[in-house]
This record gives sequence, C-alpha cells and structure tokens, in this order.
Amino acid sequence: MTINFDYETDKRPDTEYEEVVTQVINEAMDYEKCPYEAEVNVLLTDNEGIREINREYRKMDSPTDVLSFPMTDYEAPSQFDFLENCENDCFNPETGELILGDIVLSVDKIKEQAYNYGHAEKRELAFLVAHSMLHLFGYDHESEEEAAIMEAKQNEILNKLNIRR
Repeated sequence: MTINFDYETDKRPDTEYEEVVTQVINEAMDYEKCPYEAEVNVLLTDNEGIREINREYRKMDSPTDVLSFPMTDYEAPSQFDFLENCENDCFNPETGELILGDIVLSVDKIKEQAYNYGHAEKRELAFLVAHSMLHLFGYDHESEEEAAIMEAKQNEILNKLNIRR
C-alpha cells in the first residue's frame, strides 16, 4: 500500500493525521475487500486551495471539505473483477499497485466542522477519508438510497477503528 501525502498548506489537523489517514485507508481497503495492493494520493490544503480545485473540476466556486478523484470507472461499486483486463490503465507500472485515485482535504473545513459537530478533529478527518475512499471504490450519494449505503459503510469503517463522535 502506497499513500503519497502532499501539502499545500502549513495548517495541520490537531491529530496524528498521517497515521489516521493511513488507518482509515487500510480499513476501507479491508472492508471493501480490495484484492490488490493500492496507491492513493492525499493532498492537504486550505479553503482557498480546495475552492480553486472545486472551481476547476466541478465548476463550483466555493470551498468544500473533501474532493475525491477516482482513477477507475467501476461497473458497480467495489466490483474488482474487471480490473484483471485493464492492467496497463489501472495499475502503476513500477509498483503493480492499483491506482485508486486522489483525496483532497481542506484542513480549514476539518477544523471548522469538528467544532460545529462537537467532535474531535481526528473523527472529522477519519470520516472524510472514509467517505472519500468509498468514492474511490465507485460509490456515490446521488440518491437517498446511495447516500444511506455510503453512510452505513462510513460508520462501519469508523466503528471498526473505534473512532466515534
């Protein structure tokens, strides 16, 4: 498992954020039974940085808490069977790892939302990473049913790590 951390801000969550991110990514991989070693890129930025990315890629000129950029188009969420036929497109040729995609986190939003929801920054960070990992596995929340599935999975991942509100 390779997790590449990049920073566009000097701000950091008030927690062992690299450890938390790594634990949540690994738990999400296990939870979704990903049969491959994988690579995930994680960018920590501030509200201005994520606003620019949100504007460029989603045409929304406002900051958000997390953005997910999956590198794989799943036929159905967490259905990994088809990957056997796309080795060159889905896997890092140097490591052989499945390239899951990118997670962009706003440290400003992590701090703000933790305060607003009355829980630790660790919990907010873990929640956003779990949410983003599910997007990297092909889940979405366009409908109420999809949102309920994602919410249940996020909670189960965090509960397995004993990260609660």
